[in-house]
Amino acid sequence: QVQLVESGGGLVQPGGSLRLSCAASGSIFSIGAMGWYRQAPGKERELVATITTSGTTNYADSVKGRFTVSRVNANYTVNLQMNNLKSEDTAVYFCYAEIRKSVIKKRSNYWGQGTQVTVSS
Repeated sequence: QVQLVESGGGLVQPGGSLRLSCAASGSIFSIGAMGWYRQAPGKERELVATITTSGTTNYADSVKGRFTVSRVNANYTVNLQMNNLKSEDTAVYFCYAEIRKSVIKKRSNYWGQGTQVTVSS
């Protein structure tokens, strides 16, 4: 089994900061891209940021310059530093990882359970 466990969500005032972390564990042979998506009430899940094994990043236009994604390959973690948060950042944030469970299996996308981020005064 593979698990992705997120932490770090919560309530923050506009202009504040939060740091999300996600750790993958279980039967893992290798991990490709990792990243974060979010889903606000009544909206579809959208990409926030991704990072490849070599460190190449991609961000949604709405978070560029405010959010920073990073990873530690040695312990299968991905982080999201969120600064200058806005009310429109309020959503459930999900981490994901492209995981290969063995040398004979293809990579599949795995998801965390989600962590709530609420930006409100």
